Amino acid sequence: MSEDRGRGIVSGIDRRRPGVRWSLRLVQGVLLLATALIGLGPLLWTAKGAISPTQDLLRDPLRLWPSSVRWENLAAAWTELRVGHYLLNTVVLVGGSWFVQLFVATTGAFALSVLRPRFGKLVYGAVLATLFVPGTVSLVALYLTVLDLSLVDSPWAVWLPAGAHAFNVLIMKQFFDGLPKELYQAAQVDGAGPVRLFLHIVLPMSRPILAVVSLLAVMEGWKDFLWPMIAITDADTQPLAVALPRLAETAEQNQVIAGMLVAIIPPLLLFLVFQRHIVRGISFTGLKG
Repeated sequence: MSEDRGRGIVSGIDRRRPGVRWSLRLVQGVLLLATALIGLGPLLWTAKGAISPTQDLLRDPLRLWPSSVRWENLAAAWTELRVGHYLLNTVVLVGGSWFVQLFVATTGAFALSVLRPRFGKLVYGAVLATLFVPGTVSLVALYLTVLDLSLVDSPWAVWLPAGAHAFNVLIMKQFFDGLPKELYQAAQVDGAGPVRLFLHIVLPMSRPILAVVSLLAVMEGWKDFLWPMIAITDADTQPLAVALPRLAETAEQNQVIAGMLVAIIPPLLLFLVFQRHIVRGISFTGLKG
């Protein structure tokens, strides 16, 4: 019975054969290597371009290793292209967007899942309906709204629209629905109100899903290009994703790639640090399929 439960494409008897066992290990090694190359290939290629002379990028862009390593490209990108300044702008915009998205997702999901207002299902359906509306459709209306509120060239022009993210509310509500209802009832019997229930019961139990939503918010805000370019016209306050294409028109190619490498490192480190919580949150919400 145990062998039947563990049966896959190759049976347990075949796995004991030396030829089959070594063939499986070879296939697994090749697949692992191919996955690593697909995942790390663009990162390594960017790192190679960041420390290469401009002549190498123009003459032989497919060269696997630069003819001479130019670490000074990173320093030049940081000072001459002001990558550090634009990186700080990106951190400010992404940090505010992250907070707004997290606040709207947690409070909205808490109201729909725990408080359950009378027209909660209708509101939830309306929120889900926005998932079928392409972002480009509402772009003009969103810009006119920001223009009427005099928020152009202000971080609020990026922060506030970030909160209208139905997918975050969806996965947050799905997680809250899976929490034990007995805890809510016991806390309410002890006299806990909605605010105390939210802060002391729900949020401490929701760290995995908070990590998932945080990662999604940071990644989306970090790579966002179109809306920050429209909402922030002042070149001095634009994020790195908007500033780099503009700087690429006049700067050295290797310095631009060095700026791209600097832009890649922070979200990559964020994922590596919080990957355990992210994987737990994905497993709890069922997003893994």
